[in-house]
Amino acid sequence: MDQSRQTGPSRLVQSLITSIIIVTAFLCQACSSEKKVSTAPAPTVTVLTVVQKEVPVVAEYVAQTQSSHLVNIQARVSGFLDKRLYTEGAVVKQEQVLFQMDPKPFQAQLAQAKAALARQEAACETARLSLARTKPLVEQEALSQKDLDDATGQYQSALAAVDQAKAQVETAELNLSYTTITSPITGISSSARQTEGTYINPQNSLLTTVAALSPIWVNFSISENEMQRYREQISKGLLRAPKQERYIVEIVLVDGSIHPYTGQLTFAEPSYNLQTGTFAIRASVDNPGGTLRPNQYVRARLKGAIRPKAILLPQKAVQQGPKGHFIWVVDNENKAEQRPVTVGEWHGDDWFILEGLSSGERVVVDGVLTLRPGMPVSVKSDDSGQGSVTSTASDKK
Repeated sequence: MDQSRQTGPSRLVQSLITSIIIVTAFLCQACSSEKKVSTAPAPTVTVLTVVQKEVPVVAEYVAQTQSSHLVNIQARVSGFLDKRLYTEGAVVKQEQVLFQMDPKPFQAQLAQAKAALARQEAACETARLSLARTKPLVEQEALSQKDLDDATGQYQSALAAVDQAKAQVETAELNLSYTTITSPITGISSSARQTEGTYINPQNSLLTTVAALSPIWVNFSISENEMQRYREQISKGLLRAPKQERYIVEIVLVDGSIHPYTGQLTFAEPSYNLQTGTFAIRASVDNPGGTLRPNQYVRARLKGAIRPKAILLPQKAVQQGPKGHFIWVVDNENKAEQRPVTVGEWHGDDWFILEGLSSGERVVVDGVLTLRPGMPVSVKSDDSGQGSVTSTASDKK
């Protein structure tokens, strides 16, 4: 029993010593880990030095084309439609004959009017001769003054009848000319609304339409918010409009190609649209080859505005948090600093930075995910050309 009593305390002491050794080993390992963390190298980030430049601003809008001169081709007289003399959907020239109506009834009316004119001219000549004989007889007092007055009245009445007959002849000639229906403009024709042999009257007088292709109108809309933002940026000096606001309009086709002719703004609606809250804008664009057709959807690029002293940053350098957009900058001590900024529109793959940055500052463009405020960093300059100004890039709305 004495040996067992002595063995119990010895085992307890050995257990305590073992526990102390294990704890000491863990503490040493933790201290070693802390030492390793504290001596970890600073993260490497890629920075871009801010340079202010004048940047052309290009706004892009969805637009639709419209003929600048759309003409309804209508019959001016009633009668039977004899022939259609044009190819539907083809481009027709000015004064080209499109339809021919039956001219025979109108030729007969013209002949009748000419015969009536000849009869009135004969009656007028008789009245003139009668007046010529009456005048000397009245002077000789062989006839009374009343006889002279009657002869004068008959001659003047005959003259009026001749004028009326001439007007009827002109009307008949016009009606006959209206049976040959021509295009008043050069443009693209539509389908024929009436078939050959149809009796044309005022109820079905529309025969076709012709739409001028050059110049062609391009219509698009600007929202109220966008217009207000545009005015505010001009007033703050963040945007400079072209002289006399003579913007250049470039047309982008559905396949991404550029229309070879540019246009100018020719009309702006003076009031907002009640349903959409937008301004209607119209541009006139030359289209001699007929590439653009009426009611075609295109994109209109509005060029001419300039952002003076603009700052551009790649999109990946700009982050967004609960309080808005922010970036990371590197100070003179190579420490990271979080900076709130005010962004504008996109310019290609870059952001316009309106407030929060100045020229010469270094902005982190790669390696932002591991940064914390005040963290030392290892700086590498951005040599990839990101953030450079590209005058052909467009603002994305």
